[in-house]
Amino acid sequence: MKVTVERTALLRALGHVHRVVERRNTIPILSNLLLRAADGALNLKATDLDLEVTEAVAAEIAQAGATTVPAYVLYDIVRKLPDGSQVSLESAGDGAQMLIRAGRSRFTLQALPESDFPDIAPGDLPHRFAAPAADIKRLIDKTQFAISTEETRYYLNGIYLHAAAGNGETTLRAVATDGHRLARVDVAAPAGCEGMPGVIVPRKAVAEIQKLLDGVDGEAVIELSASKIRLSIGPVVLTSKLIDGAFPDYQRVIPAGNDKVMVVELGEFTPAVDRVSTISSERGRAVKLSLQEGKLTLSVTNPDSGSAVEEISVDYEGEPLDVGFNARYLLDIAAQLDGDTAFFKLADAGSPTIVQDREGAPALYVLMPMRV
Repeated sequence: MKVTVERTALLRALGHVHRVVERRNTIPILSNLLLRAADGALNLKATDLDLEVTEAVAAEIAQAGATTVPAYVLYDIVRKLPDGSQVSLESAGDGAQMLIRAGRSRFTLQALPESDFPDIAPGDLPHRFAAPAADIKRLIDKTQFAISTEETRYYLNGIYLHAAAGNGETTLRAVATDGHRLARVDVAAPAGCEGMPGVIVPRKAVAEIQKLLDGVDGEAVIELSASKIRLSIGPVVLTSKLIDGAFPDYQRVIPAGNDKVMVVELGEFTPAVDRVSTISSERGRAVKLSLQEGKLTLSVTNPDSGSAVEEISVDYEGEPLDVGFNARYLLDIAAQLDGDTAFFKLADAGSPTIVQDREGAPALYVLMPMRV
């Protein structure tokens, strides 16, 4: 294999694919990237056996071929090369080494044969639709924080993506929950998504998709089956296994009878929660919300360090109510809201609370209370 490629294009592609590679691997080939030169392009592929990312870069090919080299070493070399340089990649006849040249720099890397590199066979992906990249990114951005990290409940370790029907229309919906909070976000349903199965996209794939969609205009193409998902954005293709499990019936968690409504300015609420939670213990993180007509009192009491109280004005006309929440969860949800206000629908101190930026907004959050 002998190929020459522009450094900026190669670095951008390496930035997309090398992140998939785990830094510690018991299987040596999984530490490597597959490089394949053919038909005027250099194709790069990385995998961890559950997730695979490929990207093609325009290249000048003197000799077609393929090899695999250590992912992080190659990325660091290209990252440190001068901007605008031409990078030459050449593997010897036996394929045991690859020579990298750029300007006066020379590097020789140990290589492993292409035949050892594993392939995630996607199989048949019967459901296919195209959606604005901005919509897919919004679904992820607004729900990712609520993904569970508890490995025992593996079916919560991802985002549940499905087509949801309601009020006479279909939406593409993402849901994530860790048992303490729930995030549910809708976007307009793209043509072709109606018959898709409900799938759980794993946390690592979600994080990679989020990075790949950053700053991307245009459309992303999604293909999926009950066990795999593939996302294509221009020259980048991400294929991932899905979580094999049943996502819980999240609709049962969303309360329907919450009749106490509080509207609060986020510009006041968020910093106030942040300030009083300074006193809270790392374990507890509980902040008490005491609601009265037109007024919200935030308070934290920590036997080890003291107490904090702050009052802010709110739009509230119901009965007085005291309820406790985890301060970090409150701040996480507040950070997702698009408007200037937060719309809380409460019931009592022991029931879940709904938070939105307005009544009927496409993003809905549910927060479980704490004892305070």
